Amino acid sequence: MANTMKVAQISKPGGDFELVEREIPQPGAGQVRVKVEACGVCHSDVLVKDGAWPGLQYPRVPGHEVAGRIDAVGDRVTTWKVGDRVGVGWHGGHDFSCDQCRRGDFTMCANRKITGIDFDGGYGEYMVAPVESLAAIPDGLPAEEAGPFMCAGVTVFNALRNAGARAGDVVAVQGIGGLGHLGVQYARRMGFETVALGRGKDKEALAKKLGAHHYIDSDVSDTVAELQKLGGARIILATAPSAKAISSVVEGLGVNGNLLVPAAPSDPLNIGVFPLIMGRRQVSGWYSGTGRDSQDTLKFSALSDVHPMIEKYPLSEVAAAYEQMHSGKARFRAVLTMGS
Repeated sequence: MANTMKVAQISKPGGDFELVEREIPQPGAGQVRVKVEACGVCHSDVLVKDGAWPGLQYPRVPGHEVAGRIDAVGDRVTTWKVGDRVGVGWHGGHDFSCDQCRRGDFTMCANRKITGIDFDGGYGEYMVAPVESLAAIPDGLPAEEAGPFMCAGVTVFNALRNAGARAGDVVAVQGIGGLGHLGVQYARRMGFETVALGRGKDKEALAKKLGAHHYIDSDVSDTVAELQKLGGARIILATAPSAKAISSVVEGLGVNGNLLVPAAPSDPLNIGVFPLIMGRRQVSGWYSGTGRDSQDTLKFSALSDVHPMIEKYPLSEVAAAYEQMHSGKARFRAVLTMGS
């Protein structure tokens, strides 16, 4: 085995990607080393590229949609072994001892770690990860599909399964993009009456192919009125990071409906309180999930035939992959592949 690996790193805020050789790291106690096979390029990687995360230390290797195989284990690792297929997502570990961890709410750990921000991520041939961040990848699920499930997938799957909707309820997915195209598939396969909310007639065929029972084109229809014709949405999953678009659909909720926001627009939402009060409606945020949540996402996706739409790039074309994602041109997830 060679002693060095290729990684794509950022050396300073706003810097370009640098393809460099590094020594292959060794896992410490409670850690494994993953030989990366694929890593999704997520919009949150802009936090590393632009230096938008407080206290971020450089150089840093981004990437938190990782799929690969364990090729070394550290001390005190007993439940994983060399050769296991694993994913590593946004949630990069927790301290097990803070108040939230003691309640079992590991995603809200006061000292949680984030893959690709607090430690080097998957834009490279190898990475080291704590065992609590790992998710087992089912046999038959390709690495290039498993990667995007580790952030985009778990975010919308975990949000929907915890939202309180029942089979048969109306669930709308606002935005048919990197998150939304997965949200529509999950909503349909969870048994919800699935409504896709988008702009433009051209998106209707794709929305229906993904599983939407209904498509509402905001360019030609009143989205709120059309949702109310269906009885109002129990859940609107807001996946397009537009504060204006998210704010405009709140009155499309039914009684006790929830506007669930996993996307992160830069501008504040502008929502009147009166519609919330009169319909006993709510607006909620949703934060990703643990390694175990990601494992559930992978298993459900494999069982239910959910697939991300991806564009593959070799690691050497990391800058092009990032630009494709950042420009919004990717349909719908850019994925780096490390080769055989």
